[in-house]
Amino acid sequence: MDKNEVTIIPAEIEVRGGRVHNLKNINVNIPLHQFVAISGLSGSGKSSLAMGILYEEGSRRYLEALSTYTRRRIKLGAQAQVDSVKHIPSALALHQRPSVPSERATVGTMSELFNVIRLIFSRLGSPVCPNGHRLKPSLEIAQAMSKSGDEMGLVTCPECGTKFYAFSAEDFAFNSDGACRRCQGTGRVRELDEDKLIGDENLTLDQGAVASWHLPGRNFMPQVAEQAGVRINVPYKELSAKEKDFVLNGPSKKYKMDFISGTGRVFHDFNALYENAHAAVLESAKTSKSTRAQQRINEFFHASTCPVCHGTRLRPELLSQLAGGKNIAEVTDLTLGDLEQWKQIVLSALPANMHQMATAIFKQFDDNLRPLLELGLDYLSLSRNGNTLSTGELQRIQLARTLRTQTTGVLYVLDEPSIGLHPDNINGLLHVFHELVEQGNSLVVVDHNIDIIGAADWVIEIGPGSGSEGGNVIEQGTPTELRKKPKSLIGPFLNGSAKIKVRKIANTKAPSKTSFTVADYFNLKRVTATIPTNRITAVTGFSGAGKTSLILDSLVPALKARENNAPLPKQVTELTTPIKNVVSVDAVPVGKSTRSTVATYTSIMDNLRRLFAAQPAAKEKHWTASYFSYNNKQGACPNCGGTGIVTLDIQYLPDMQQVCPECNGDRYNKEVQQVKWHNYSIVDLLNLDVRHAIPVFGDVPKIQRELKLLDEVGLGYLHLGESTPSLSGGEAQRLKLVKHLNRQQKTTLFVFDEPSVGLHPLDVQVLLQVMQRLIDRGATIIIITHDVNLMVNADYMIDLGPRGGRNGGQIVAHGHPEELIQHPNSLTTQYLAEFVNRFKLA
Repeated sequence: MDKNEVTIIPAEIEVRGGRVHNLKNINVNIPLHQFVAISGLSGSGKSSLAMGILYEEGSRRYLEALSTYTRRRIKLGAQAQVDSVKHIPSALALHQRPSVPSERATVGTMSELFNVIRLIFSRLGSPVCPNGHRLKPSLEIAQAMSKSGDEMGLVTCPECGTKFYAFSAEDFAFNSDGACRRCQGTGRVRELDEDKLIGDENLTLDQGAVASWHLPGRNFMPQVAEQAGVRINVPYKELSAKEKDFVLNGPSKKYKMDFISGTGRVFHDFNALYENAHAAVLESAKTSKSTRAQQRINEFFHASTCPVCHGTRLRPELLSQLAGGKNIAEVTDLTLGDLEQWKQIVLSALPANMHQMATAIFKQFDDNLRPLLELGLDYLSLSRNGNTLSTGELQRIQLARTLRTQTTGVLYVLDEPSIGLHPDNINGLLHVFHELVEQGNSLVVVDHNIDIIGAADWVIEIGPGSGSEGGNVIEQGTPTELRKKPKSLIGPFLNGSAKIKVRKIANTKAPSKTSFTVADYFNLKRVTATIPTNRITAVTGFSGAGKTSLILDSLVPALKARENNAPLPKQVTELTTPIKNVVSVDAVPVGKSTRSTVATYTSIMDNLRRLFAAQPAAKEKHWTASYFSYNNKQGACPNCGGTGIVTLDIQYLPDMQQVCPECNGDRYNKEVQQVKWHNYSIVDLLNLDVRHAIPVFGDVPKIQRELKLLDEVGLGYLHLGESTPSLSGGEAQRLKLVKHLNRQQKTTLFVFDEPSVGLHPLDVQVLLQVMQRLIDRGATIIIITHDVNLMVNADYMIDLGPRGGRNGGQIVAHGHPEELIQHPNSLTTQYLAEFVNRFKLA
């Protein structure tokens, strides 16, 4: 190469002809080594560009560079529908909904902080010799841990001279050598619930008093018990102690008896094996294979704290070793925010000759801990179960782990990283973003938070609408440039000209109220809250402040218990309410299978099937409504079974999904498609979007009514045959609300948990209009949220804090949002006041 030639390093990813989902053959350049935000309405095609093209192509191409042997063991993504993608780095993604961890995962193991803490205990800890003498931390102990073979961990007690093995880092692993023998390192044991074995002691055995004898194959046990001398026609509570003991614990023994089967057949001298109430459950659990049977069996068990390790997950003898005056279980019960103080105590107890090693270990400790604190997770304890974390918490732990790896040249694609973040934590998140870029990586973030979009180096807007009305790049540029562009949908929110109040805020004088007290539940201690009826109440505060504990874990179960005349949850000591039923509305996708569509989720599909079954051509062939379902073999395409797609196994290449060549993705067989209504086949109608379908069903009010509701909640762009699992969180939420909009809701409470996840500020305004319709029908609404767009449109606000974890659990502000803004006395109300001041011209 000529010395004067200059190598040009690509500065942009070039996407040409992007057609994933609703993207309309787009061409777009994404700057490399910058923080790029992608904005747009819900369903506009943002994730199709970010995840469907950038992540899929970036990860697939990296994996394709690996050997065939390796690729066969890694799930490769399918090739994206795009003409070309040039200059794309290897890609990693943080999804909007991370997978739920197993019961073995904790905050400590997921963040890998627990690995460092195990090392601290083994190298810098204070062990106890077999004779009870405590050894101070020393370089000798640390050196013993570094040896190999039989000498590893072998130390001598300076007081009694006894040689013994101190615990190694591996010994402290509850997923390995350190696991409690009783619970296998889970901290929980599955035990038979004695109280559930007898269903109703007022019934006789013959009437079914023993609940476990209702399990399959045990219905004749009362007759076997009678053969053994137990009275079966006397209420269970009146049986003698000996009879009750036989029912519960009687020996497994065969009794000769006449047995009449369910079909009426009589078996003489039948050898019936007796199973007592306990054995009936335990044996069923061993032999039952069906999911339904296992669900019934599980009702007889409950999970309780392990009686041996008391929930620490570790062998009890491991707790004798201390570091900083605490055992390892006490340290993992600390919050992330308290670990710095513990670290200082550990360091202060070490001799001078250990400081160099301790500094090296604690540097790794600090590198793991710092991003977690920056992302606002200081309230989480290391022992917190991973499967109890919110999606936002899971995503931030993933992000912190990503930052710690200090990669270079990677494309990070993040989907809604602001989920669950209080406005006060946004700066920490932005700091993490800038660190990733400074390390030499590229960052693409799909988000709707205007502070995140405003802090980006470059913004790409997809739209202008949703579904078929989206899929185009409508604007791009720096946030400053977008503030001035008239076509930009996010621009008015960046420059402060948007209208942020979109509903008339009701006065504080509600017709009635719900009042309840939570006595002692996690960090809530004697908290009394009031929810005004027929109003929108926003429940706000930091992650871990107690919002979920107060509403989802206390109020909602209490209202459901009241509805079923059952006792209130233990922590709820008082409840006065006019509410008679409660509806929880989350953003979890509707349906798990691609067979679930907009038409099947609503009643539209049932009405369509009946409509087509009533046509002369169908009657002539004696076709019932079942023939017009692609889930039945009579109507389904025989090649794809009604899914519309076929999967091809191509050896070591990734499985390829392809549109079914037989039905071209229409799901139905050709015969069914011959039946027409108003010249439309059922396939033609399912291919219509909601808005175009409304006039078609002018003379079918049942279907038209539901279509109009779908349009009113902003889902007019969805096709009737659109797969519901592919809908965004906001779309799923609005779809779930459709069925409630035509009813009076005067005694109904609707609870929304983070309803603005995945929603552009303009989508939030559509959601608020839907909520207003519910309010107009008499409903009461609670929104658990961090979104200031929702707070400013609420009628009432309850702010928990002052921060999270043990620093939360109190109501720090409550009242009308406008009043709270005038005198902000909590961090949330301060951010709300600042947000409103940005839009004072709006």
